Amino acid sequence: MAHHHHHHHDNGAGNIKTAFFLNLSFTIIEIVGGIYTGSLAILSDALHDLGDSLSIGLSWYFQGLSKRKRDHKFSYGYRRFSVLGALINAVILLVGSIYIIAEAAPALLNPEEVNEQGMLIIAIFGVVVNGAAVLKLKQGNSLNEKVISLHLLEDVLGWIAVLIGSVLIMYFDWYIIDPLLSLLISVFIIYNVLKNLRSALDIMLQSTPEDVNMEAIESSIRELPFVTDIHDCHVWSMDGEYHVLSAHVVLKDDHGLAELAEMKKTVKALLHEHHVHHSTLEFEQLGEDCEGC
Repeated sequence: MAHHHHHHHDNGAGNIKTAFFLNLSFTIIEIVGGIYTGSLAILSDALHDLGDSLSIGLSWYFQGLSKRKRDHKFSYGYRRFSVLGALINAVILLVGSIYIIAEAAPALLNPEEVNEQGMLIIAIFGVVVNGAAVLKLKQGNSLNEKVISLHLLEDVLGWIAVLIGSVLIMYFDWYIIDPLLSLLISVFIIYNVLKNLRSALDIMLQSTPEDVNMEAIESSIRELPFVTDIHDCHVWSMDGEYHVLSAHVVLKDDHGLAELAEMKKTVKALLHEHHVHHSTLEFEQLGEDCEGC
């Protein structure tokens, strides 16, 4: 079984690596193409793709980093570095999007001519390259691959919009479409970045994970035949996926070490059903003075 899991992990890293180089190469072509055609919409999408390239690159890097075992410096391991990567990426995208909006807003009042043929060619290329990256990542099973695949699917939709825009400019000379698309893409990026930023900050501030119901956990533990109560219960997440819990569990009777070990197994199995992957449990007797609770 261990070998099978490792094989999937390596495939995941390989798929992410392929998507990273596809996306980064195309981002460079986009920046050059955006400057050549004078299209703000292409430059906006280049910013979006640069953000995705950063996301994919950081995911690829942290996928390798997460293989490191916990040590004295990082006793919980290296998982939270991925959240740091998300924060860095969010700041870069926000600054870039605000810059693009500042450039596009005046162009709405005075739209400049663009090279619509160049826009069309780059847009077709964009749909093909991002589409290929989506198909590559759809083969994977990891959450990383699924999340990045959604990002790239957004890129495909963005390029379809640029493609339609270039055709409208070609036939109707609607040059205002270019800065308008640019603004819409930038607003869309900011909306998603703020959503991701909020999630990342929630993790850093150790809020209770969204997929964990504290009341349900405490209630199901209290229903166990050997438990009287549970208190001082805390749940937080390392990276949005790996959740950690600590709690004091009050037992009904005195028990030997072997019985306590079995009880701990039962509680941990129950917690696993509630998306808790690591737990630290302290067993207490009824009426025991709980220091620091």
